[in-house]
Amino acid sequence: MARTLRAARHLWIMLAVLAFGWMLSTVTGTGLLTDSAAYPVTVSLLLAVGLYGSTSGIDLAEARGDLRTLLLAVTVGVLAKAALIVPVLGFAVGQPAYLILAVAVAQIDPLSVAALRSRSRMSERGKTVLSVWSSFDDPVTVLLTAYLAPVALSALNGAKDSSALPVTPDAYALTMLGNVALVVVAALAWFLLRPRPRAQGCGDGRTALLRASVSLLVLGGVLVAATAYGLMLGVAIVGLFYRPPLLLPVIGPVLATAYYLALVALGLLLVDGVEPGPGIALGAAAFGAQMVVGWFIARNLDRSDRVSLALGQQNGVTAVVLALSLQPAFPRTVAIVAPAVVTVNVVHFLTNELWNRRQLTRSVPPTPDQARPSPSCVIRSPG
Repeated sequence: MARTLRAARHLWIMLAVLAFGWMLSTVTGTGLLTDSAAYPVTVSLLLAVGLYGSTSGIDLAEARGDLRTLLLAVTVGVLAKAALIVPVLGFAVGQPAYLILAVAVAQIDPLSVAALRSRSRMSERGKTVLSVWSSFDDPVTVLLTAYLAPVALSALNGAKDSSALPVTPDAYALTMLGNVALVVVAALAWFLLRPRPRAQGCGDGRTALLRASVSLLVLGGVLVAATAYGLMLGVAIVGLFYRPPLLLPVIGPVLATAYYLALVALGLLLVDGVEPGPGIALGAAAFGAQMVVGWFIARNLDRSDRVSLALGQQNGVTAVVLALSLQPAFPRTVAIVAPAVVTVNVVHFLTNELWNRRQLTRSVPPTPDQARPSPSCVIRSPG
């Protein structure tokens, strides 16, 4: 029981932070929160931090071993999951515009996957596939949401425009050029600031510290530019190669902080109510879609890893922040996505606990008493 409670720590914290935001909203009132000038900026910053953190944790050397599987997962996999979710969501919600939420919850949270790795019974190969999958599908999900949102918005009669959407409908080409420019600038900075082999001297320590400090400043500029101009693809690509050494020990806490801030904001927006029926249906459909797609995509892995990947659906900072970004244009988003995220994470915890216990039971060797044959089976010699 104690082990189960420890394993559910992430789930309890998520529920507590959501509840805190909701209680705060009932006391202070947050009806105009999405209309404030700071709202779209804050949402975009959280999204940029989450995307950078997702891709900066990818071990590229490990990813090369299953590159074909991973490419299939983050391209066809994301689209297939969204397509499987759409019919359930359409029946539950009733408004075609809200089918965009099928894409928003199709990603797997890399922060939760990282916490799962230490207690998972998956092979190292299976853990790598799940970790890289969860990191790469975040930017793909964000881009799909951004480019499909205007289409969904046109189907929502009377909806107001949303300045919080990651990419505005009339700036696709300009935004893509901005993404390219951001990556080029970051690559140039990486080239200039990378450590160089040289003879040891008394000033080497100060030089290394100065180089690391400038690297952090450059990263701050990258995040600010991505936030200001919606360059989410660019910041995700930058995370693949631009990794200041001073940032590595704190990237986990930074991502966790962004996640909890997003959860508080999600809770604050629940002041107008929750739609548990559509939300639970969306969460169940997202988990079911992962079971189908994960089992198919992991067909080259052994059975144990295939099951674990099929049960790997979790929602975290990206799904929450996408819900916040869509809320101004689609007013039912938070009311639906909040219970969906809770549903996905609860079902994930329960199914993975059952699977891990089954795996543990199968792998435990018999005790001497269990291995000794029963008296009725003992063959005694005559006399």
